[in-house]
Amino acid sequence: MRHVLTSEAVTRGHPDKLCDQVADGVLDALLTEDPEARVACEAAVWENHLLLFGEISARQEPDYEVVAREVLRDIGYDRPGLGLDADHCDIQIRFHPQSPDIAQGVSHRSAEDTGAGDQGIMTGYACRETPELMPLPVTLAGALVKRLDHMRRSGGMPWLLPDGKAQVSVAYEDGRPARITTVVLSAQHTPNVRTDALREVLRREVILPVLPPALTGEEPLLYINPTGRFVIGGPAGDTGLTGRKAVSDAYGGAAHHGGGSLAGKD
Repeated sequence: MRHVLTSEAVTRGHPDKLCDQVADGVLDALLTEDPEARVACEAAVWENHLLLFGEISARQEPDYEVVAREVLRDIGYDRPGLGLDADHCDIQIRFHPQSPDIAQGVSHRSAEDTGAGDQGIMTGYACRETPELMPLPVTLAGALVKRLDHMRRSGGMPWLLPDGKAQVSVAYEDGRPARITTVVLSAQHTPNVRTDALREVLRREVILPVLPPALTGEEPLLYINPTGRFVIGGPAGDTGLTGRKAVSDAYGGAAHHGGGSLAGKD
């Protein structure tokens, strides 16, 4: 029996993943101030604007704007000209307290009697396809974007910009990975790099070091920046929202998913 499974992953600078990280940054800051805080933080980003919204009940709250700008700066949106500038972007904050109707079902004196603030479907399992005990396609997609991020942040490829994504297709035979069939890698870049040079260096320095040789005897189809140009990216090219990369953050389509955002929730 043969089937092909395709999974994707995105870099830290992708608009949706950027929002996840800001929401998680807010959550971490709140729990540092108040471990009992109730948090459901969402984020949306477009061009040079960031919106933080949701439900928060806490005895002490951090400076949300400072937290958000620090996260954006760490991701790499640390200067003008990238479509989003951590130091000068417009940040709107629209939080309100958790509903008292929900709170009465969540907070109790006894930990054993404490309920959840929402319902949700969670699926989890382990498999022997990778050392991480995760399905191979999503593990490889994640490794590709991590390496892309590393090359950008280390200065090894100074023409790389924060946005990017990868997609990996793996053919399975009798339930086991048999061959990597296709890899798609899209990397945002400065306008002064030639497409053919970019494709060659990303193939040599990012893709091939990540792919296991045992599964690439027949070299996979490689699509590197398939449109030929990826200069306008990040929030300047696409609106971002928390929770839209929930499947790539879990099992990459290899398992059921409830659809809820994993970011910004206590």
